[in-house]
Amino acid sequence: MKVIKDITNMSEWSRFQKKNGKKIGFIPTMGYLHKGHLSLARKAKKECDVVVMSIFVNPIQFGPKEDFKRYPRDFERDCNLAKSIGVDLIFYPEAKKMYPKNFLTYINAEELTETLCGKSRPTHFKGVTTVVAKLFNIVQPDIAYFGQKDAQQAIIIKKMVEDLNFPLKIKIMPTIREKDGLAMSSRNAYLSKTERKDATIIYEALRSAKKLILSGELNTDVVKSYIKKLLGKKKSIKIDYIEIVDAKNLKKLKKFSRKALIAIAVFLGKTRLIDNITVIV
Repeated sequence: MKVIKDITNMSEWSRFQKKNGKKIGFIPTMGYLHKGHLSLARKAKKECDVVVMSIFVNPIQFGPKEDFKRYPRDFERDCNLAKSIGVDLIFYPEAKKMYPKNFLTYINAEELTETLCGKSRPTHFKGVTTVVAKLFNIVQPDIAYFGQKDAQQAIIIKKMVEDLNFPLKIKIMPTIREKDGLAMSSRNAYLSKTERKDATIIYEALRSAKKLILSGELNTDVVKSYIKKLLGKKKSIKIDYIEIVDAKNLKKLKKFSRKALIAIAVFLGKTRLIDNITVIV
């Protein structure tokens, strides 16, 4: 497995692969890999000739009071995990090279970024779309893989690719969960034992809400109140939002009449976790 830090070298490697008829699969990550990341890499391995994974803790998607400095990092561990499942190359750029002093250009998918996580993290998605666009241009993948856990991010990136005519496919893969249902996330490492135990209520609430809907309750306000009541059973949980939106355009729904996304964001102590589930009625 190769590791490339230089942007120009990365692009040259990709051009060489394409010249030789190779299909490139790409998994962008911020490192501290877990089974969710590895599942994306395995899928890419099945569908592509070479697999590239980027590891880059992107500073411009963190707000001023967020956890950029304490975000978990362990590059040696990440390399061992990536190598073990057959990743061909890790792109590991430096922030000062990705964002030099004269960097002025940002990408923002309007409307889609103004709801859900965009309300409490107003600059977050501008940072995400900008770095992902840069990574696409540098790595030149044929297929890029993302997880359903970050549903809003996935929808935004698909729209960016469509609007800006990026020559690649986006594939969204199912959320990978712990045995107790908690969605796998690098931020789970922050949780205390009590918080980790309490966090299981997030997915329990989502599954219970889905059952309620499929049993005939189509009023989204009723469903949100139901979820709020369930989450309220755990004192360590502070709700950021509970929203029910159209799974394609993220517009709020008053009644279930199409494919809907139930999305939750909560704080356990200082740790912010997100999760979601889709419902088709």
